[in-house]
Amino acid sequence: MPVFEYRRTTFKNLNRELTSAMIDRLEKEVDMLERHLEVLRMVIDNEPIGIVKMSNETGYPHHKVRYSLRVLEEETLIEPSSQGAITTDRTAEFVSDLDGKVDGVVEKLEGMKIENAAEIES
Repeated sequence: MPVFEYRRTTFKNLNRELTSAMIDRLEKEVDMLERHLEVLRMVIDNEPIGIVKMSNETGYPHHKVRYSLRVLEEETLIEPSSQGAITTDRTAEFVSDLDGKVDGVVEKLEGMKIENAAEIES
């Protein structure tokens, strides 16, 4: 195989690995966001609610629920109480804006698709 062809093949493989790694990171971020929102939904529906109950009902380990609660608290969407997590004045506004923001991200991701990829590789 000529050196140029080898380099091009190696670059293609590297590029695929990088793209795969980028998609993997995006999937992990989406999974984490999904968990945070599930924890927020539980707080909204069951406030006050504690870590143990959320962990038991969601199947997430305590440390992951605790991390989600910390993130939500930093965003001022929940606050701790002696009986468990409760919502804040900011929660309702966040929830009402959420669907529009998710729709915007989905639209952006749809625009990133490369149609007819088989034709490009030819």
